[in-house]
Amino acid sequence: MPTQNFVAVPHEVVRWSIDTGTSFEDFRARYEAAVPVLDIDRMTQLRTERASWDTVVAAAAENAPHGFMRFWSTDVGATMRLAGNPGLCASYLMGNHTIAERMYRHDPAVMLYAPLRTAIHQDRQGATLFSIDQPSTRFSSFDVPDIAAVGQELDRKVVNLLKVLDVTIPPALSAAAANVR
Repeated sequence: MPTQNFVAVPHEVVRWSIDTGTSFEDFRARYEAAVPVLDIDRMTQLRTERASWDTVVAAAAENAPHGFMRFWSTDVGATMRLAGNPGLCASYLMGNHTIAERMYRHDPAVMLYAPLRTAIHQDRQGATLFSIDQPSTRFSSFDVPDIAAVGQELDRKVVNLLKVLDVTIPPALSAAAANVR
């Protein structure tokens, strides 16, 4: 019988829920404008043409002016209202495959956390929050310095996105992002 390898990696993750200071509809519209949908037709074309990686990187930069694009989204709130639950919530997978590649080459298991999962939702008092797990706290669990460095870079990119979205950035998140080399 072949030997099986099992690895358990406990790790701490920091989840940020940040008050957007605006309505759900307004923030969702601004977020979706700042984080455009992945141009799947262009991606399919690049795959079909077996484009160079430099061409893929250039296409991603064009598609994601603030570093991120949306790979998937759903209106969770609309579904949950069918069960009588109040509140608004939209969930997203936000990322950039050219950034993920810089981690994937070291360990394909990083795709557990890439793209990044985000949510725009209302709390019990009706405030609109943007929630995300701090990328560096996810990717540091792989214990590979190059992967951890990309996680820290993603912290900085999240902070920059929050600036674009005119959201107050928690000081601890700003401090973590400032540690990017």
